[in-house]
Amino acid sequence: MENQNRVKDLTEKYGAENILVILGAAEAEASGLAAETVSAGDPTYAGALAGVALGLPAYHVTEAAFKEAVDPAVYDEQVGMMEMVVDVDAIAEEMQGIRSQFSKY
Repeated sequence: MENQNRVKDLTEKYGAENILVILGAAEAEASGLAAETVSAGDPTYAGALAGVALGLPAYHVTEAAFKEAVDPAVYDEQVGMMEMVVDVDAIAEEMQGIRSQFSKY
């Protein structure tokens, strides 16, 4: 719930067009739920983003777009092990679906 408050506050402060959310959950479903929350609003209606559609784009740390944007040595050190044990393709598919459906930016 606190993360929802942080995202909402940062979006209000800097503008939604200037915010990009990076997620790191280990499962596609969990990543998708978090991505949907910051783009379409909290589907559980339990947090600060309940009914608040920010339209923010969300990416997972294992997605190619993120991986290509960071230093390869840092990526390998921080994410490399995770990339070997999660279903990268399922996560990417889930994230792309959420972005295409709800992201405004």
